[in-house]
Amino acid sequence: MKVDVGAAGLVELPKVDITEREARNLNGVPMLGLVLVLVLLGAAATGLGILQGGAALAAGIAVGVVLVLAGLLVAVGLTAVEPNEARVLQVLGRYSGTVRTDGLRWVNPISERKRVSTRIRNHETDRAKVNDLDGNPIEISAVVVWQVEDTARAMFAVDDFVEFVAFQTEAGLRHIAGSFPYDADDRLSLRENADEITAKLQEELTLRVAAAGVRIVEARITGLAYAPEIAQAMLRRQQAGAVVAARQRIVEGAVGMVQLALDRLDEENVVDLDEERKAAMVSNLLVVLCADRDAQPVVNTGSLYQ
Repeated sequence: MKVDVGAAGLVELPKVDITEREARNLNGVPMLGLVLVLVLLGAAATGLGILQGGAALAAGIAVGVVLVLAGLLVAVGLTAVEPNEARVLQVLGRYSGTVRTDGLRWVNPISERKRVSTRIRNHETDRAKVNDLDGNPIEISAVVVWQVEDTARAMFAVDDFVEFVAFQTEAGLRHIAGSFPYDADDRLSLRENADEITAKLQEELTLRVAAAGVRIVEARITGLAYAPEIAQAMLRRQQAGAVVAARQRIVEGAVGMVQLALDRLDEENVVDLDEERKAAMVSNLLVVLCADRDAQPVVNTGSLYQ
């Protein structure tokens, strides 16, 4: 079988031809009443034959046995279905349908019944160590909320659908982690674009588990960090980047404030500065505004040019 690869590089596993359909079933309460009636009639026929004796004894016992066996055969078809649960039926090895109606139901007595839970389940992956798009080792984990949607595929398309979901979740998480950088300013990254990455993870997992009749309700990344061997180095790089970004903002703000001060001085005719004094004023203001410590002012009591 071939594996289809979509335009986005997502792997979609092949689906089997079998799909879920409703099995023929009846309300089990009236059938339970029928069982009781048949058993009582059989007991009554046997008792009546014993009382009459002679030829009626054999006939009464025969009728009683037939009625009791018929009641037992009907009783075999009774099955209880709990809420959010299904019964997958097989007759002589062939899939005959699924019963989803909860309560006491009656089905084909010779059918094999397999219980499948359709409740919502959680699966949390172990912390996986993978390389991101830039080759940096990272540790990542996720939690997936899923539910069986097609019971026929869940039972017959894969060997164990619970194990299948676990393996495909880990594979999809590793693929997503290796497709994006951990941290980047100009690209979609695992750390900065959590919502977009979560949507892509859910999309990939949906394609991966569709073959097993499973629906992904939600997928979330619960743990994301650099691997311990490079965590300190990456932390220093992030700190350096933050310092550079902060300094850049400070310089941009200082330049704007200096420009505003020069323009206001020129508009108000407070003082007439030549180019040399303007340069000195700009230098002093930038030192004061960009310094990471409070400036220590020096008062000049002489003339402007001393």
